[in-house]
Amino acid sequence: MFMLGLHPADIAVLVVYFVGITLIGFKAAKGIRSTADFFMPRKFNKLLMMMHAFGSGTHADQAVGVASKTYTNGLSGIWYQWCWLFSTPFYWLIASLMRRFRAITMGDVFEARFGPSVGMLFAVVGMMNLAVNIGVMLKGSSAVVQASTGGLVSSNLVIVIMTVVIVIYGTAGGLSAVIMADFIQGILTIVFSFMLLPYILSAVGWMDGVRSAIKDPSMLSLVAPKEIGFFYIILIAFNGLIGIVTQPHIMGNCAAGKTEMEGRVGLMCGNFVKRICTIAWCLTGLAAVVYFAGRDIQPDHIFGLVAAEFLPKVSYGVLGLFLASLLTSALGSCDSFMVASAGLFTQNIYKRFIPNKGEKHYILVARLMSFSVVAAGAGFAFWLPNVVRGLEVFWKISPMMAIGFWLAFFWRRITAAGAWASTLAAFAAWWLTAQEFFVTWLDKFSLSQSLRFIFIRDGLPEVYLPWQMVFYLTAGTIAAVVASLLTKPVAAEKLDNFYALVRTPVTPGEQVIAPCTLPAGAVVPARRSILPGSNFEILVPSLTSVVGFLAGCGCVAAIIFSVYLIAGG
Repeated sequence: MFMLGLHPADIAVLVVYFVGITLIGFKAAKGIRSTADFFMPRKFNKLLMMMHAFGSGTHADQAVGVASKTYTNGLSGIWYQWCWLFSTPFYWLIASLMRRFRAITMGDVFEARFGPSVGMLFAVVGMMNLAVNIGVMLKGSSAVVQASTGGLVSSNLVIVIMTVVIVIYGTAGGLSAVIMADFIQGILTIVFSFMLLPYILSAVGWMDGVRSAIKDPSMLSLVAPKEIGFFYIILIAFNGLIGIVTQPHIMGNCAAGKTEMEGRVGLMCGNFVKRICTIAWCLTGLAAVVYFAGRDIQPDHIFGLVAAEFLPKVSYGVLGLFLASLLTSALGSCDSFMVASAGLFTQNIYKRFIPNKGEKHYILVARLMSFSVVAAGAGFAFWLPNVVRGLEVFWKISPMMAIGFWLAFFWRRITAAGAWASTLAAFAAWWLTAQEFFVTWLDKFSLSQSLRFIFIRDGLPEVYLPWQMVFYLTAGTIAAVVASLLTKPVAAEKLDNFYALVRTPVTPGEQVIAPCTLPAGAVVPARRSILPGSNFEILVPSLTSVVGFLAGCGCVAAIIFSVYLIAGG
């Protein structure tokens, strides 16, 4: 009755899922008439935008990473996804900003502020970012499938199958297909996140059983002294806030809605749903510490092993639903990233060198590039040793150009040379901190235990992750400032046009004729800066921005307090 560890009912559920999402992709393809339709259809409501933000930002590797880190480090492992928790209220502000840029890709924004060379630089770094992210997702999903089928389905086979499915429906329908599928996929991702939790908690005596079985108090603390302490949490949170604006798919998350409010509600609320799902991943890993006590378990396999242990006992087909939900969480994100990378290459590199071609030509190029980026992601997945390492690589790529973005937004004096210097210096600092000679030299210095430079992992010394972030963020900022002050300022007219975009709200039904261009007849509000007459663009926020931001802060506090209570105070 079983094939590859799955009952025919489980296989049937998976077949229905794969056929369904493929049909969605081909249906969406019928509406593709231009590159704007493929990359940035600005037509979706708040609910679809919320599920798109949740679906594109939530995937199986995150559940695998959090459960894995919780299994080895305890409750503090939740910060492997909560690194963006404190950033979430800022999404209310960022979404409005991204919509006002009237851009198709983030590369358009860099080009509008600095010029074509920086736009192309972002396209290259952005595609690298997306390929890494896709690889991590494929790695995490394949680990769960392998574990849940008792090893009968190899992780390598899963990577190949998922790569094929991603390419089929993402290249067919573009962002419209992704957002349409994300509504269904978002629901299934929530199912995937919470499906295992009641079974494993019941098996270990719920949280009372977990608390009584785990003797090390640090395992039940959100802040652990060994690795994930206050310094760690503060730095990864700051790094996450810096880098979120240059995750290449952020433009689609914010700007595919009808107006600014769709983007605000979608991005912030969709990600708060993810923060809640993260609690379920963490508690599953924590309960697994008790349930699998004494067994030699590979941390990346925790989520899949829990599924294999409990779901087949519930009913035939339930494991298939779990795996469909798992694959959904990865495929929705991968396709969003694939379309974003295709947009970066086509809009910010290919059109620059091969202009004046028809829309069908550019759509074909975009689809071919989509395949290339997913293939690169699959290659990274085959190379990657484990999901936790992959997540850390992803964390470090996003801020490389984000330093230049934030300086560009707040400081008129930064130049294209400053943006280039910032990016190259940050990459160089990252490379330097990973070299053995630098680790050996830095090990000669000592600080307190919580602020140590060197951390031992897998028996080998390395620069403690928060310090590595300090080094590359500092290097990038200093390089940007110095290079900008030594080079000619950006033309005042170019700067005025850029900041006019930021100040001008999007009106209902507004048509974008060209990226980063105000529509004819647009009325640009007067500049209301906190520091008028200076080179700093720190605008006075609107009441809507302040209220939404404060509401987001309240949600952050409520979520943290809830987990504190669940853990037993």
